[in-house]
Amino acid sequence: MAGRERRSGREGGQALTQSKSKVPFPTWRQPDGVPVSCTEKIKILNENLEEIQQMAQDALEDGILMGCDEAQLRDVLRRLMDGLENPYSDKDRGPGA
Repeated sequence: MAGRERRSGREGGQALTQSKSKVPFPTWRQPDGVPVSCTEKIKILNENLEEIQQMAQDALEDGILMGCDEAQLRDVLRRLMDGLENPYSDKDRGPGA
């Protein structure tokens, strides 16, 4: 919404160690189930999750303030996530893994 400050998951270049959302950061795993051990990859994944959470929160709040139905907004956000496509689906591992 115009005039409202958007927050970023990257604050001062420091690694985020805990999620501010109700959902804690997962233990990130490779396709074979082994935990990802590279701290830089984990940092980026957690920052991305934090940013997605904040953007989704902003979209939900904007919709509610504009008079939209909360249940419909949540359903649309769920379907948006479910509709994401994996461009690396015919590979066992993503780039840089």
